[in-house]
Amino acid sequence: MELVIKGKNTEVAPAVRDYAQRKLGKLNRYLRSISDVKVEFAHENTRSANTREVVQVTVVSNTTMLRAEERAADVYTAVDAVAGTMQRLLERYKGRLYERGRPAAPREQLAEELTEVLESEAAPPRVVRVKRFNLQPMTPEEAAEQMEMLGHSFFLFLNTTSDQMGLVYRRRDGDYGLIEPVIK
Repeated sequence: MELVIKGKNTEVAPAVRDYAQRKLGKLNRYLRSISDVKVEFAHENTRSANTREVVQVTVVSNTTMLRAEERAADVYTAVDAVAGTMQRLLERYKGRLYERGRPAAPREQLAEELTEVLESEAAPPRVVRVKRFNLQPMTPEEAAEQMEMLGHSFFLFLNTTSDQMGLVYRRRDGDYGLIEPVIK
């Protein structure tokens, strides 16, 4: 398991780095297939002093990415909170794998995100960020589960039943929708 610790517009003190390694270096106890753990520290100037320190953890395991973010008044409290949250996510994910009766498929490609577009009233929409990713072959149900684990509102994947791209999204009523392209 590779543990990467970095700061976003802030320096991570060696003591904080060691503390994070102690707390988050044990995550592979909950799921052995973890390959990467990325920890990102940030300091935000907010009105509430209780939410200034932000710690985000992303865990890559086989074809699944799990993400947790916690905010607190100090870095150590935020690390403790995010470690507990990630532990619960890993246990939940492992339980789902166990209920399915099969282990996770080997890691073939990383999960993805789509291009983000920001709109401005004065200027026409423009593409400000481009992300490239490899499509994951999976069923729509697995895509919806992956979307929930990431906390996204949509998820692009390669549908194993139709061998085409598919997009799963969360509807306002709480159900899921599936968009499949039709090529003419």
